[in-house]
Amino acid sequence: MEFQLQVDPVIGYVNSDIDPSLDLYAEIDRLKKEKNAVLLAHYYQEPAIQDIADFIGDSLGLARKAAETEADIIVFAGVHFMAETAKIINPGKTVLLPDLNAGCSLADACPADEFAEFKARYPNHIVISYINCTAATKAQSDIICTSSNAEHIVRQIPESQPIIFAPDRNLGGYLNKKLGREMVLWDGVCIVHQTFSEQKLVRLKVRNPGVPVLAHPECDEPVLRHADFIGSTSQIRRYAVEEPHDTFIVATEEGILYQMQKDSPGKTFIPAPPESGCSCSQCPHMRLNTIEKLYLCLKHEAPEIHLDEAIRIRALQPIEKMLEMSQSIV
Repeated sequence: MEFQLQVDPVIGYVNSDIDPSLDLYAEIDRLKKEKNAVLLAHYYQEPAIQDIADFIGDSLGLARKAAETEADIIVFAGVHFMAETAKIINPGKTVLLPDLNAGCSLADACPADEFAEFKARYPNHIVISYINCTAATKAQSDIICTSSNAEHIVRQIPESQPIIFAPDRNLGGYLNKKLGREMVLWDGVCIVHQTFSEQKLVRLKVRNPGVPVLAHPECDEPVLRHADFIGSTSQIRRYAVEEPHDTFIVATEEGILYQMQKDSPGKTFIPAPPESGCSCSQCPHMRLNTIEKLYLCLKHEAPEIHLDEAIRIRALQPIEKMLEMSQSIV
């Protein structure tokens, strides 16, 4: 092992000089082989990271790969809760995150102590938590879900059983409306998906008649009303490949467009417009990871994810329940 650095928690990543003559792609590939490491990346990572990843996917696919891997080191090019999930599943492996400050607005908006108080108000309810939450919140849950399997999981719960759904009110509200449920919702949102503008989306549809709108269920309900297809990132990607249309409007983090364009180079993908003229459809947390941080992370095996063992054990149970209930989902 190359010497390990202590990471300043304020900075959140290995802050070290890099020889400018190095081919970082070749170095990352060399280090992966030397250390028996696997690089898992979410669709929302920058294209350069997606290109060198061993597996690219959404939260369900990444959780499955984390459970299956035989690597000694898991490098997670994503955000903190994803790396935590990998560590929950693999306590004996080293799990690395290039930048510890790569958080998530949904996870941050659901502190475990506040959620415990909220949960106590509904004693007869089971808790289904979206995977976009901390390990401590997962530890208070009965089942974890992702946007790929949330509907599938809720459908397996008897209608007579009341449910708390956290932390995404938009995904929970979408499921309530579609399935006729009355789940109690925690009031959290994704800062990226709530920025899409209904008014601008309608104008875009008028300028592009007949072009389908593909939306992630984390979007606000007014945006979802105009969607022709609602699904997770992997489901959106698959839909665009399988459908005969040559143009699509896509309402989710724009990182997915890179893989969609590679899947279908002859098709056109138009990002749904945000409220302002900013690059708000890029997740600022996801974009904290860079090729340089990834190289230093793998070289020095830091920053590393550590979890309280009691919390990890409790958090593992609802994750295993999710994987068990999702076996039929491709």
